[in-house]
Parts: sequence; structure tokens; C-alpha cells
Amino acid sequence: MNIEHEDSLQSPSLQETEKNHAALSGPERAAILMFAVGRQSGKKIWELLSSAELRILSSAMSHLGTINSSTVETLLIEFTSKLPSSGGLTGTFDSTERLLKEILTEERATTLMAEVRLHTGRNMWEKLSNVEESILANYLKNEYPQTVAVILSRIKTESTARVLSLFPENFSIEVIQRMLNMEPVQKEIIEKVEQTLDLEFMSNLTLTKGSDTLEMVVEIFNEFDRKTETRFMNNLSANNPEIAEQIRALMFTFDDLEILDKNSLQILLRSLDKKVLAIALKGASETLRDLFFSSMSNRAQKTLRGDMEIMGPVRLDTVDETQAKVVSIARKLADEGKITISKNETNEQMVY
Repeated sequence: MNIEHEDSLQSPSLQETEKNHAALSGPERAAILMFAVGRQSGKKIWELLSSAELRILSSAMSHLGTINSSTVETLLIEFTSKLPSSGGLTGTFDSTERLLKEILTEERATTLMAEVRLHTGRNMWEKLSNVEESILANYLKNEYPQTVAVILSRIKTESTARVLSLFPENFSIEVIQRMLNMEPVQKEIIEKVEQTLDLEFMSNLTLTKGSDTLEMVVEIFNEFDRKTETRFMNNLSANNPEIAEQIRALMFTFDDLEILDKNSLQILLRSLDKKVLAIALKGASETLRDLFFSSMSNRAQKTLRGDMEIMGPVRLDTVDETQAKVVSIARKLADEGKITISKNETNEQMVY
């Protein structure tokens, strides 16, 4: 992170708070140049950029805001003394997307800007809180303790605790001391830290790690009814069997309720309407039925078995829909930390 001195976090200068020539990062300078040269002159440059470079440049362009004409002129002179002076410009999502659509195919431009919008759509600190702690710790371990203290003080406490536990002990203690003695940080400095994190860390994380996209698709598949899921999965298996297998491995289905421990299963049972459970178990395997029954009292078992017999045959789509409701409830309980439904095979100790 381009914060050279720790005291810069506490006493920002004018140069740090204004987007003048000296304060601009490399991607920002490139973004201004691409806006200034326009479609015709910039087309060949765009075509030579890699997908990674396109994402970083597009992100920088969409965050520029208003750049005064003197800054643009200084940058253009810096690139080449033969270019004429230029007026001011404004970099926004819309102007960036319009320019990209004139240079790239509409599909590629739309996809690229969708990624940029998604990447910037949430609060930076919320996004950092969702980054794997080992990755965040590895990035922050080379920063100044004061910078790390500012960042960790703004993300979720559980994430902060895990990150601190991954640092060398002396470094962690130094960061904690900085957090304890921290004075209010000026807004301009927080914004500068956010921008640096976005350009130097989050962008690279997005480019090097595709798990977020895979997890998003898995979540979508988890919401499908059985018929739609089967149709899409069969199609995906035919075209990309490796990805299809990864999705299957990560999906949580009704049959996966077999992995619930006794306490988690009882918590789930208390959250289910007995009629819903009766319909869901109509289409369950004998193993899963026995698992549910073994977690009930004899009286509750007898009542549930009677309800299942009385209702007679049930349409398959009704069973699928009901099982999806049970899975949704189980996942909600897991999100709340009340049960564990991880399909990982690691043996994690749980405290209830």
C-alpha cells in the first residue's frame, strides 16, 4: 500500500487530499490518458490489453471523478510533448461503459463493467470482512502497524481476531497497541486507504481467485427446484464436466442432511413444521428417514409415521419443493451459527 510514513495517517497534507498530478496512482494516470485520447486513438491500445489489465484500468476510470484541465495537461505533456492541451474530463461508470462499447464488443464491455460494478457495489470494509483471513493477513503483514490498525478497526471483529492470530506475535501486539491509542482518522485518509485497497488488493484478489464466482453459481443451483437443477446440471456436465463436478461437490441438498450431527438435527427438527417434514421425508432415503426418526421421541416418531401414511401418494414436484424448503431453513440456521452443515471432511470441534 502506498503509504510511506505512518504519521501520514494522522496529519494529511494538501497533496494527499487532492487528485493532483503527484497524488495520482499508475492506474489513475493511465485512465486519464485513455479518456483523453478517445476512441479512435485509444482503440489499438485497448486491444493490446489483457483481461486483467482491462479490469484494473476500467475500475480506475470509473472512480476518477472530475479531473481538472491542468492535471490532464500535465499528464499529457508527461506522456508526450507533442500532444495539445486538453480540457477537463469526468470519469464515471456510464462514460467508461460508453467508451468501452465503442472499442470492444458490446458483450465484452457489458460483462467487464458488470464485474466493475459488482466489485464496487458493496462497502469496502464489508468486502474485506468476507476475504479469507489468511489472504488478508498475508497482504497486511508487510504494512505499517498503524495502517493495519486503521484497516482492522473497520472490519468485523471476528475477522480482525482471526487476522491478528495469523500475524507474528510481536506484530500483532504492536497493531493492538496502535488500535488502543488510535485517534479519529480523517475522512480523506480513510478514502485514500479504501481506494488503495480497492486498486492494489481487491482487484488482484478478484483476478487471481475465482471461488466467489463458483460459490455464487452454487448458491443459484441450491435455489433451483429438483427438475430445473437436473436439467441445467446435465447440460453443464455435457459441456464442462469438470465445473459441473465442482458445483456438485459444493452444493448442499436434502440428502446432505445426513451429515448433520445429533444436536444440529434436533435444532432443525424444532424449526420445522411437522407437515412439511412429513412430505419431505416421503421422498427421502431410508437412511435419512431413520436419521430423523432416531432424533425424535417414540411418540413423535409414531405421530409422524402416521401422518405420512394418512397423506398417501404425494406428487414428486411437491416433495422436491418441500425438501427445498427444509434445505433453505437448514441453511438459514447455519448462517445464524445455530447449526453446522459444512460438507468439508475436516473434524471441527463445535461448542453448543
